[in-house]
Amino acid sequence: MVSAPVENPAPTPDRRAISVLGSTGSIGRSTLDLVRQAPDSFEIAALTAFQNLDLLCEQAAEFRPKLAVIGDETLFEAAKSRLRGQGFTGEIAAGPSGLLEAGVGDAHTVVAAIVGAAGLAPTLAAVEAGKTVALANKECLVCAGDILIERATRSGATLLPTDSEHNAIFQVLYGRKQDVEKLILTASGGPFRNWPVADIAKATPAQAVAHPNWSMGAKISVDSATMMNKGLELIEAAYLFDMTESAVEIVVHPQSIIHSMVQYRDGSVLAQMGAPDMRIPIAYTLAWPDRMATTSPRLDFATLGALTFEAPDLHRFPALRLARNALKTGGTAPPVLNAANEVAVAAFLDGSIAFGAISRVVETCLDNHSGGGVSSLDDALAADADGRRRALAAVAAL
Repeated sequence: MVSAPVENPAPTPDRRAISVLGSTGSIGRSTLDLVRQAPDSFEIAALTAFQNLDLLCEQAAEFRPKLAVIGDETLFEAAKSRLRGQGFTGEIAAGPSGLLEAGVGDAHTVVAAIVGAAGLAPTLAAVEAGKTVALANKECLVCAGDILIERATRSGATLLPTDSEHNAIFQVLYGRKQDVEKLILTASGGPFRNWPVADIAKATPAQAVAHPNWSMGAKISVDSATMMNKGLELIEAAYLFDMTESAVEIVVHPQSIIHSMVQYRDGSVLAQMGAPDMRIPIAYTLAWPDRMATTSPRLDFATLGALTFEAPDLHRFPALRLARNALKTGGTAPPVLNAANEVAVAAFLDGSIAFGAISRVVETCLDNHSGGGVSSLDDALAADADGRRRALAAVAAL
C-alpha cells in the first residue's frame, strides 16, 4: 500500500469549479449549502443524481452548472424535458457515460459522494484526470484501494478524505506521518450500542436508521447501526494513510465530538474535535489547504459535559471482525465484503431479512468467495459482481 499524494498542494484558482457526484444525497446537499454560503469562492461545474430528478432540477435551477446528469438512463427524456422547460441551458447527460463526463470535466475539485460501488468508475476517472478529489465514497477505497492510490500517484491527483473520521486524521497527521504509532477511529456506536444482542437481531428498519447524532441516508445509517460503516472506514484508513490493520484502532465515543485521533511514538495523542456536522469536513476539503468560514455549530466546552469512550462490543457488532479479516486477507475480500453488505442492507430495508441476518449474509459470502487479486477496475467490478451474486443467494436461502 502507498500513501495518497496530499502533502504538496498545487496552486488553486481564486474561484474553484466543483463537480458534485451525488448532489442529491446528504453529502451533496451539504456541499451545495457551503457553496451557497461562499459564491465568490466556488461555482458548480456539474451535478449528478441517480433518480431524484425533482431535487436535481431544483439544484440545476439554482446553481446553473455546465452539466447535469441523471444516473438512471430511463429518466433521461424526463430530465431533458424538465430541465429545458425551466430554462436550463447546460449539457444534459445520463447513465454511466454521463457520470464519467462529470468526473473528468472542467472542475477543479470533484466531490465523490455517490453511495456504494456505483461511485467507483466516475471517481477513478476523476483521479486519472488529475483532479482534486474530495472522497466521500469510502467504497472506492474498499473495492479498489491499491488501484485508486496508484492512479492518483501517477496522475498527480490529490485525494482529500471527506468522511469525518478520515478528515480528522488528515487534519492532525499532515506532515508528521513518520512519527505515527497508530490511528484511532471514533465511532458513535449507533442506535443499538446498549441494546441486548437478542433485541438488536430483531430491530426494525425505522429503528436502525434513527441515528442518535448524524443525519444520513438510509443505507449508511444501517451501516452505522451494524458498525459495518466503521469496518469500511478501517479499510479506507489503511489505504489512505498507508497503515497496517493492526495500527488502526476503533473506539466508541457516543458524543461524536472527537472525530478521530492520531497517537505518536512519543505517547502524544492529537485529536480533531467539532460538532457532528458534515459541513465541517466537507468545508476543509473544498477550501484546502486553506480554511473557510461555515455556519456550523461551535463547541461550548463549558456546557459540553463529559466525553466518554469504550471498546466496541464485537459480539453485538460482528461486522467489525468481518472487516478486519477482509483487510488482512486483501485482494478480492474487501470488495466482496462491501458488495455483500450492500445487498444485505437493501434486503433488510425492504423487509426480506432480519437485522441480525445482515452480518450473517456477509460472513457467508466471505467464507465462500474464491479469492484473487485486484489489479484493475475490471477485477474490482468482477469481485463486486461475485459478492452480489453470493449475497443474493444467501438472502434467498434465509
